[in-house]
Amino acid sequence: MTEVTTPRVAIIGAGAVGRGWATVAVAQGWGVTLFDATTAVAEDARAEVVERVRRLRRMGLAQDGDAKTGLGAFHTGRSLLHAVTDADWIIDAGSDDLGQRQRSLEQVEQVDRRAAVITSSSNRHHASQLCARLRRPERLLCVNPLPPMEFMPVVEVVPGPLTDPACVEAVRFWLRRLGRSPIVLHREVPGNLSGRLAAAVWRECIHLVLEGVIAVDDLDRAFSAGPAVAWSAAGPLLEQYLAAGERDLNLHISDLLGAYEEWWTSLSRRERLDADEQHRLVRALEKAYHARLPTLRVEREQRLAALVHPARKS
Repeated sequence: MTEVTTPRVAIIGAGAVGRGWATVAVAQGWGVTLFDATTAVAEDARAEVVERVRRLRRMGLAQDGDAKTGLGAFHTGRSLLHAVTDADWIIDAGSDDLGQRQRSLEQVEQVDRRAAVITSSSNRHHASQLCARLRRPERLLCVNPLPPMEFMPVVEVVPGPLTDPACVEAVRFWLRRLGRSPIVLHREVPGNLSGRLAAAVWRECIHLVLEGVIAVDDLDRAFSAGPAVAWSAAGPLLEQYLAAGERDLNLHISDLLGAYEEWWTSLSRRERLDADEQHRLVRALEKAYHARLPTLRVEREQRLAALVHPARKS
């Protein structure tokens, strides 16, 4: 599979995920065809992707030559057949409705090349579910980026039980060519990795805010300037291994668990928020951030760019 160094990419679905994929691939100089069943959505997506690629150029995160080549080879598909007929890598970025997604993948399989690899970007559904209507399910795997994709390098690669390992290796190779950092999950789990970690942390953050322990903006500042800094440099498990220093690791972990196991008993166990709790959370978020939302979005992108691409141009 990996003999295709620069694949021809077809993206099916011009929503937020499809636009992210298109931005990354076009900025790298790859040929991309973006298709959406609603023509107006596809055209709006094309305009947005062009602007996002140009913004990456201005920030020094895309090479001028690559971006120019990619923009010149960026098209919207007139039909599904037109979009996928020559593609080496087909990215399904459509609806989160499982039945609709299965039907869309079935339609793709009817008109694509047999050698094409199909990836689906969904953290709600797994390859084992999505392949239900496919005759060749071995070509399908799930590949999930984190938004905003042009700034977040990690991409989850989640093969299904029937996925051909050669397809996994091809996608890993292509992702690295795109400047991404692919991580492979050995089996399917609800939420994959990033979704599960985010769900766990977010639940505790919501709990602390709703219980009146801390304000929204103070919590975000404490996390982003505290654990997030250490974890971005080493990851939570390596961070504790390093923290042990010259000390016996078993003793360090035992002491750590002595504290954590006590705290675990007081962590939130919420499985859902009732209507009043959700309303309180929304009001707290709006009070903290609504007036500064446009500025905060730009500042976040600048910080992400500085973290992930520290050698970028000023």
